[in-house]
Amino acid sequence: MVLFFGIQFLIYQYLSKFAMVWTYMLISLPDSILMSGTFVRLITLERLLPGSNTMPHQSYVFAQLLHLLPRYEFQRIVNKYQGDYRTKHFKCWDQLACMMFAHIRQENSLRDIDIALNAHASKLYHIGIQQCPRSTLADANERRDYRIYEEFAKALMQRARRHYAQTELAVEVDNAVYALDASTIDLTLSLFPWAKFRKTKGAIKLHAMLDLRGNIPAFLTITDGKVHDVKAAPPVPIEPEGIYVVDRAYIDFAWLRSIEQIGAFFVTRLKTSIKWIRVVSYPVDKLLGLRCDQEILLASKRLKKLYPGRLQRISFRDETQGRTLVFLTNSFMLSAETIAALYKARWEIELFFKWIKQNLRIKTFYGTSANAVKTQIWIAMIVYPLLAILKERYHLEQPLSKLLHFLEVNLFEQKPFISTFYTNACRTRHEQKVEDRQLKLFDL
Repeated sequence: MVLFFGIQFLIYQYLSKFAMVWTYMLISLPDSILMSGTFVRLITLERLLPGSNTMPHQSYVFAQLLHLLPRYEFQRIVNKYQGDYRTKHFKCWDQLACMMFAHIRQENSLRDIDIALNAHASKLYHIGIQQCPRSTLADANERRDYRIYEEFAKALMQRARRHYAQTELAVEVDNAVYALDASTIDLTLSLFPWAKFRKTKGAIKLHAMLDLRGNIPAFLTITDGKVHDVKAAPPVPIEPEGIYVVDRAYIDFAWLRSIEQIGAFFVTRLKTSIKWIRVVSYPVDKLLGLRCDQEILLASKRLKKLYPGRLQRISFRDETQGRTLVFLTNSFMLSAETIAALYKARWEIELFFKWIKQNLRIKTFYGTSANAVKTQIWIAMIVYPLLAILKERYHLEQPLSKLLHFLEVNLFEQKPFISTFYTNACRTRHEQKVEDRQLKLFDL
């Protein structure tokens, strides 16, 4: 055995020295040898020798994207829910990668996913995933616990929030600002009988709380379409000194009182049906659109029992849309202009729902079971914070939709990851410099 390894070492040393002098030997070869087939075979051998100067291997863009995900954290969650129990080939990681591919490429069906991955079958091994038939992916979406991807998505959201912790808000406040809202995703009741919404219509509802520092979801849950927005509000984590901006659907004074008892603040709109009593009024600058700034008490005995404290009522006139907005808050330290600006910033959560519905696959689904639908939505919520982390880590200026399009067309390219998100300089033929071919006798 020792003699065998000794001979192998000597051969390796000889081949290394041969590779070093190979370039110098080529200089003295005649042209007839350089153009022969023998020379081509020698060149092929030279590329296989140790120490040869070959082009370094570059990973696929899809593989570099997957490397941004915390693989150890994902595997810990998979082990917690036994996602890979009695699974030999198509693991949870492979399912995650295939579904992320479907979201990025906006594939229409499981058949399209299968065809697209099969076209790049030779590259999947180098990316670190396995190809599977569409039936295997369908079974995985239906049977594997969606909580694996829910918990991993929430962990990735917290990681993305840490990346954007120092981002400046559009409103000049030192507090953390959150926006709450819900969006309905329509489903066909005949295909999704479990998604009860109305008599002839099915739906599910996506409840979200958006951290306005970076527009990253801080809380996310999926319920039936019949669940009212405020019914999903109690599980929302409330932190002291935080500001929570909600619309009129969240006016539940018992819940608003709990926010105040924690030491946080809320900003919402006042319903016209709520009766109140003015306590004191403050002057306002009507040039800014403000109409009044008042401290009020609730007049109803039932509501006064739920919320006995004072509230601040602010009236603002929006001349562009020709309507008057009345805000309600428990913060007396912020100015009326700041309160109006905070509610205006709530529009970011509407843009969030619009973005994920337009750019990710959460309006049409690859499976009909509740587990398959929730799995697809939670994997979409993995793609969104991953794009946000990507943008912040590489200091990219492009919007998330453009980054997603760059990934879509470059997933199976071998190039540096950062170069994926930059376009090459493109000049027309008329813009190219045309050299003057006129002979010049004198250089003037």
